Order: sequence, then C-alpha cells, then structure tokens
Amino acid sequence: MSAILPAEWPVPAGVRAFTTLRHGAGRSQPPFDHFNLGTRYGQYRDDPAVVEANRAELIERFGLPSPPRWLHQIHGTGVVRFPQETRDEPDGDAAVTREPGVVLAILTADCLPVVFASDDGRVVGAAHAGWRGLAGGVLEKTVEAMQVEPGRLLAWLGPAAGPQAYEIGAEVRDAFVGGDVRAEAAFVPTRPGHWRVDLYALARLRLADAGVHQVHGGGLCTITDAQRFYSHRRDAQTGRMATLIWMAG
Repeated sequence: MSAILPAEWPVPAGVRAFTTLRHGAGRSQPPFDHFNLGTRYGQYRDDPAVVEANRAELIERFGLPSPPRWLHQIHGTGVVRFPQETRDEPDGDAAVTREPGVVLAILTADCLPVVFASDDGRVVGAAHAGWRGLAGGVLEKTVEAMQVEPGRLLAWLGPAAGPQAYEIGAEVRDAFVGGDVRAEAAFVPTRPGHWRVDLYALARLRLADAGVHQVHGGGLCTITDAQRFYSHRRDAQTGRMATLIWMAG
C-alpha cells in the first residue's frame, strides 16, 4: 500500500512534491492510525514519541534531503521564508524557499494544501489554505513572496474537503461572496443557511486573479475517502497528512 500521493504537474525534474496518506507507513494507533504527522490537534493528542517516529520514518523512507520545516499553522496568511527563518515551527500558513534541499511542509486534514514552483525550478512554495486563509489571501501572499512573474509559476492543489461533501454556513459564504460575486458559483445551497462549497474552484479563481494560470490537481475529497485521507470534518479526532515540496540539490 502506497503511503504518498505524488503531485502530478509538469515541473522541472529537480522539484519534488507529494502528500502523505494515512496508511502505508507509520505506527500511530486509532483514531490517529497510522501515518499521523501532526502533534497538536484537539483534546486527545497522539503520543508525541510516536509522531516523532512517524516523522523520522517520513525522512528516511522517502529520502528527504533534510527534516521538513514545519509551521505552527494559525489559519492566517503569514508567509515564512526559509532558510532565513531559523526558529522551530514559526507561526505561519505558507512558506517559500530558493534553497535546494530545504523541505517545506504543510499539515492538513480537510484544508487545502497548495504547492508552487517556478518554471525554471529555482523557487518553491507551499500554502495551507483553510477557508479563512483562502478568503484572507494566503495564496496571493505566497505568490507575491516567491518574487517571480506569476505567469511563470505552476501550482498543484492537494487533497481537501470536496465540493460534494463539504457543507458550510453563512459565515464562510459571506467571507468569499462579500468580496467577489464571482465566488457565488462555488456554493450550492443544501438547506436553509447552508451550502456545499468547492474549495478547489475558489482557489483556482484566486490564483487566476493573481496571474497563476498553470494550475493542476484538485478533484479529491478527504471527507469521503476514509481509506486514504484524514478528515477532521468526518472524524473530529484524527491525524494530519503532510504536503511537502523541495528542490533537489
């Protein structure tokens, strides 16, 4: 059983990116079984020693050139630059690097992970786009931080809560539609005051407005695919997958 979902996008050969899956590696016990890479979610937490062992397995099994640079994700729009940032797990929801061998990492379990690469493979980025960050502009800020003409950037949308299963309330809809009426097309009414939302469509709209038109991936659903993906919306107490990107040296 595979433990990763490789990114499928036409980037230079030296750019590597994938999302981990919940099975196929690791030794976390239920409800975090098995390849949980998150440390701080919910009232009940996975054994920290087991998570560290899972992270060590991630490095060894997939030949990472260095330990991933984890973030303390706060559902915001802050972008961290590595290797300039030296703190362990700095606050932020996106990261960029021009340094080969620096592994950027985003943790998710329904939120949308997005990775970026320039068409010459000289800069990469990763963003955690929960609905708050997505509405707040985390993707646009990541594009800006990469300091590359946006038309030269490629993006890959990793697994997230899908449009057939992710139901939200008025607060989420208003956060998008209030600023851009075009976003209304991403919402389908279900019951009074509730809609299903297409995070992938919202991300593509915002990326296009930012000048990024080479967008790949999307179409998966963490909520309905329990075999491969963790989902906070489905299970409440659950693990976290990691989406990684780096440039080979």
